[in-house]
Amino acid sequence: MAYTNNISRLSRLTAIHLKLQSNVYVSVAQLSKEFNVSKRTVYRDLLALEQANVPIVAVEGKGYTLMDGYKIPPVMFTETEANALIFAQKMMAKTKDESLINEFNNAIDKVKAVLRSEEKSKADFLANRTFIGKNWQNKKTSKFLSIIQRGLTNFKVLKITYKKETDVEPIPRNIEPFAIYHSFSEDWIVVAWCRLRNEFRNFRIDRIKTIISLPENFTPHKMTMEEYGEIQRKKYVDGNGLYDKNE
Repeated sequence: MAYTNNISRLSRLTAIHLKLQSNVYVSVAQLSKEFNVSKRTVYRDLLALEQANVPIVAVEGKGYTLMDGYKIPPVMFTETEANALIFAQKMMAKTKDESLINEFNNAIDKVKAVLRSEEKSKADFLANRTFIGKNWQNKKTSKFLSIIQRGLTNFKVLKITYKKETDVEPIPRNIEPFAIYHSFSEDWIVVAWCRLRNEFRNFRIDRIKTIISLPENFTPHKMTMEEYGEIQRKKYVDGNGLYDKNE
């Protein structure tokens, strides 16, 4: 992800520090490209971190890393736990929502930051030898899952424009997100109270064209997921027992 010039230097230094913790070795060229700054700026940032007592080690032909054992975290991951997270990252990479992939990769960077050098090497080796078979073309069909997650957990009304296959133009709607699920067709779907239709509807996220989180909060719905599922099973008979009736 390229960082634009309006990102403060403090934010960039923090991000570089995290990168150094998350990877075995990081090159100046890699940091220059990722943060969209010159190599000279990267060298200055590395010097600034060293002056702040961050123990950066230069290894000829490989790049920069942190002294092994630096900043021992309060919580450590076992090798098998780290391996499970690497598998989860591979599986997440095949999902069709770009925002979820980006957020998960950021989280994995933080996980890698607490691993020692040997564990990082094993995690990287495992990642290079692991392949997940779904969504071979890595096709991304949506990018709004993260904002929907925040709307769901913070009870924010979302203003969307939504286009079904039968619609000529996208239709504006205000929705109250209730739940998210992943369908058999590998589509992400948000279950929400639709203020336009005055009922719960299932919205395929790849059919959402625009989305805005409004400042308005809605009152959390008292219904449980089990109760909602039972209502849907009664309303739509599905041989798989799941409610894939979408907008």
